[in-house]
Amino acid sequence: MSQSPIFYSMQNADEAIIAKFKRPNEKEAAFRLLMENYQERVYFLCRKMVITHEDADDLTQDTFVKAWKSLDRFEGKAKLFTWLYRIAVNVCLDFLEKKKKRFFLPIHDVTAELSLKVEQSADLSGDEIQQQLLKAILTLPEKQRVVFQLKYFEELSYKEMSEVLETSEGALKASYHHAVKKIEKQLKENSIAL
Repeated sequence: MSQSPIFYSMQNADEAIIAKFKRPNEKEAAFRLLMENYQERVYFLCRKMVITHEDADDLTQDTFVKAWKSLDRFEGKAKLFTWLYRIAVNVCLDFLEKKKKRFFLPIHDVTAELSLKVEQSADLSGDEIQQQLLKAILTLPEKQRVVFQLKYFEELSYKEMSEVLETSEGALKASYHHAVKKIEKQLKENSIAL
């Protein structure tokens, strides 16, 4: 089974970034390449997790700051984007956890706040079904929400998700299945069929 030229070009770009990063005089150029290749994907991952542009923008920046500080320790056991996604997911989960603790809010209150932001956001599609889907996703427990977003929106394979989340593929499949069922139930309650 041959792999697509796009896969090879990204793989080669990742290898070039890692090689450049190991040379002190090319470290900044390598980091610029990393940002050019992945900033948009990381931003949209963060945006789906925290909803607001401002928070997603800050968390994207935090992700790349953490990547800058630890790229010299990258061992190449996972793909570069998998490693970067793991950082982004952890940064977002930490943010949501801190937000929950800072305001002493139970998770359902944080979810309600995010749901309200979905309704009020001018940047998000005005499409009612899309809004209901996003609201349904926000009702999921954090880990299921992350699994659903990585599978549904980011279209990662279970193997890639396993590397990002450091969880077994079987557990991820079960989590995704439960997430889909909960979302379907939520949408049916709101009279929206998938």
